[in-house]
Amino acid sequence: MKIIVTGGAGFIGSAVIRHIIAHTNWHVINLDKLTYAGNLDSIGVAAYDARYSLARIDILDQEAVRSLLEREQPGAIMHLAAESHVDRSIDGPSAFIDTNITGTYRLLQEALNYWSGLNEPKKSAFRFHHVSTDEVFGSLGEIGLFREETPYRPNSPYSASKAASDHLVRSWHHTFGLPVVVTNCSNNYGPCQFPEKLIPLMIVRALEGKSLPLYGKGLNIRDWLFVDDHVRALLSVLQNGQLGQTYNIGGNAERRNIDIVESLCGLLDEMSPRANRLLYNELITFVTDRPGHDLRYAIDATKIREELSWQPQETFETGLRKTVQWYLDNETWWRRVLSGAYRGERLGLAG
Repeated sequence: MKIIVTGGAGFIGSAVIRHIIAHTNWHVINLDKLTYAGNLDSIGVAAYDARYSLARIDILDQEAVRSLLEREQPGAIMHLAAESHVDRSIDGPSAFIDTNITGTYRLLQEALNYWSGLNEPKKSAFRFHHVSTDEVFGSLGEIGLFREETPYRPNSPYSASKAASDHLVRSWHHTFGLPVVVTNCSNNYGPCQFPEKLIPLMIVRALEGKSLPLYGKGLNIRDWLFVDDHVRALLSVLQNGQLGQTYNIGGNAERRNIDIVESLCGLLDEMSPRANRLLYNELITFVTDRPGHDLRYAIDATKIREELSWQPQETFETGLRKTVQWYLDNETWWRRVLSGAYRGERLGLAG
C-alpha cells in the first residue's frame, strides 16, 4: 500500500506517519506546504525510512497535486492538511477559507480525476479519508453528546470552514461516487503538538515561569483524546470503515479547562519542581474570553466502538502524564518551535 498523508508535518499528521512507518509495511508520502505549524522535526526517525518521502506541495496547487498522484499512484489519501487554530481564524479567517474549503475542493477534484482513471482492482480499493473535528457541531449544554447525525452548527470561522469541507467530501461521494470516509474527533493532545493549543501552551509557559492564561473562568469543557489513540482509530476507519459513512472519535474524557491546567500543574510540581517550593498553579491567571467560545464538546463514540472495535487505550491521566514527560524530555523541540514564527502572542482578539 502507498498512501498520501496531507498535512503530514502537523501534529496529528506526523503521528499518523510515525505509526505507519513503525507498525505497517506501507509507503507514505507526506504532502505538506510546511506553514508555521508544519514541523519536520515531528516526523522523527520515520523521516529516515526508505518508505517515507516528502512532497512540499500546497493543496491549492492542483497541477502539483495532479503530478504527484500520477507519479506515486497511491492507494489512499488521508486528508489532514488544514488551518486548525480557532484564535487564528478569528484574527485571519481568509487562510482558513483558502486552505480548508478551497484546498479541500481542489484536492477532491484531483482525487476524483485520479480515481476515475484507475483500473480494477485498484479502483475498488482506493479510499479518500477526510479528517475533521467535533467543533463543526457547535456547542453542547451541560448534558448530551455529539453523534454522527448531530446537525452542524459551527460557531467560529475555523469550525465553519471545516464544516464546509465535510459537506464537500460527502457531496463528492454521493454525486460523483468518490469512495470516501469521514471522521470527526474530539480535542487531541500528546507529543509534538504545536504550542498554541491549551495543553502544550500551558506546559511550556509553566516551564518558562510565565503566566498560565485561562479564558473566562476556565469552565469550558472538552472531550480529550490522546493522539496515538486517534491514529489507531483513523487507520481502522481507513481500512474497514463503510464508504460514505462518518465516524466520531472521542476519548471519553471530559474535563474543564481549569481542571486540565490544575492537573498539569500538579504533574509538573512532581516531575519538574520549581525553585523555592513555589507551586505552578500560582501562575494561573484568568483573561477575557474569546469571541464565540463554545461551552462544551463531547463525543459519542459508540459507532466506531461497535462497528470497528476501537476504543482508547490511554486514560486521560496516563495520556497527560506521558505528554508532560515528552515535553520535559524534548525541550529542544519546543524551543525550536518557539524561536520561529510563533512567539506565544495572544490571538483571537479581532472584532
